[in-house]
Order: sequence, then structure tokens, then C-alpha cells
Amino acid sequence: MKRERGSTIERVLDILDAVASSPKPLSATEINDELNLPKATAHRLCSELEARGYLLKQINGKSYVPGNRLRDVAVGVLANTRFSATRHAILTRLAEAVGETCNIAYPDGLYMAYSDRVETKAPLRLQFPIGMRVPLYCTASGKLYLSTLPRARRRAIVGKLDLVERAKNTITDPAQLLEEIEQIHRSEVSVDNQELYDDVVAIAVPIKDQQGRFYSSLAIQAPTARVTAADRDRFLPLLRQAAEDLSSLTERDDEPNGEN
Repeated sequence: MKRERGSTIERVLDILDAVASSPKPLSATEINDELNLPKATAHRLCSELEARGYLLKQINGKSYVPGNRLRDVAVGVLANTRFSATRHAILTRLAEAVGETCNIAYPDGLYMAYSDRVETKAPLRLQFPIGMRVPLYCTASGKLYLSTLPRARRRAIVGKLDLVERAKNTITDPAQLLEEIEQIHRSEVSVDNQELYDDVVAIAVPIKDQQGRFYSSLAIQAPTARVTAADRDRFLPLLRQAAEDLSSLTERDDEPNGEN
């Protein structure tokens, strides 16, 4: 049974909850129908949330999906001290198992930003500080994120990117990049084969939320002296298991006796 919400803050939170939990984009009309809000109120609040970056309007100009600021809130939950020790332990276990640096990254506009990282113990290592942002188009995590978007939105974003050659294998042709993103969409694994930096390879898989949607990326980074793109399948079982363990953290938010 639908019931009309009272305060503005309650209505805003309900709208964010509806969009975040929906398996598909929602229009303001659909949000209004679900929450039983006054029609003008639903449209006004959605427009304000879009302007502030909490909602993002689809290319069709009618439907909404979570915006970058709402995604940042979600990442903040995972980064919260309640989960940070467990998350870091999972990342550390993966780094020790593969013998290479591992990181978690989330979308930040036209970039990916590192939210956690464990460096390899090997003498030859890569220094990428937490909070550092890297481009979408030439990183394993960035291409992985793009692959989770609707095709029309992928094309729109790629069309806005300045595909500068960063390394020997950087993809600078939009059509070729979109083709690779489509392949990543099907396999749910992304490889940066010396596209951001020469002699550096990265392999990324998605961390998903309770609805099976992209939450953030989990990646291995290594110099080509130790790892090549051909090693992808060797690392996949460990990467996918760690990603599943990290995904399970998003399901514990409602547990009364979670980690403190």
C-alpha cells in the first residue's frame, strides 16, 4: 500500500532509496507512482537532486539513475570504519595470494579514484596513493565501470573524453574503445595492457551491491616484468572470490551486531 510522505527530507530520502534500489532507471512519474508524492513535488525534488549530483538523468532525458555524489555516499559506507578493517584484510589477503599490488577504485566523474590499496612486498612496485584519480578510458577499472553503463551512455561519455595517448597501447580511437568496452561488458573482466603507463598491466573485476549492480572495482596492478595480459585467467579465480567477499560487506549494513 502506497502512503504519502510528509516532510521534505523524508521525501528526498525515499526518492534516493527508490532510485538506488531499482534494477532499472526510474522516471519522475514512476517515482511519484511508487511513493505517492504530489506530481509537481516529485519532479521538483528529482530536478534538485540532479542539479546537486545525487541523481543522473539518462540520455533519453526522462529517467534517473544514481549520480556520482550518491555513489560517493555508497563508497563512503564501504570505507566506513565499521567495514574498513575487514575490507583491508580481504585486500591484503588477495595481495599476498597474487604477490602483487591490489586496489579498490570507484567512479569520480570522468575518472576512477582509489579508495583502498595494498602494495606488494616485491622490491619493484607501483606507487598510487589513496585518493589518486586516473582516467576512465585507459585503465582496467575505468573501462570496467564504463562497461556497466547503458550503451547510449557509454557512447555519450566516450564522446566527451579526450583520448590522449598515455602509453604504448592507449586506445585513442573511440570506435575501438567502445568495442573493447562491449567485450568487457560480456566477460566482466577488464585489462589495462600498458595503456596508462608503459610496462604496467592491470586486471580488474567488479564489486557489486546487493542488487548485482556495479559498486566499485577490484584490481591487480603489476609491472610487465612479472605479469602480462596473458596472465588474466590465472588471477581471475582469486580476484572474483575477493570481489565476492567485498560485495558481501554491503549486505551487512542492517545487521545489529556488525563489525565496530
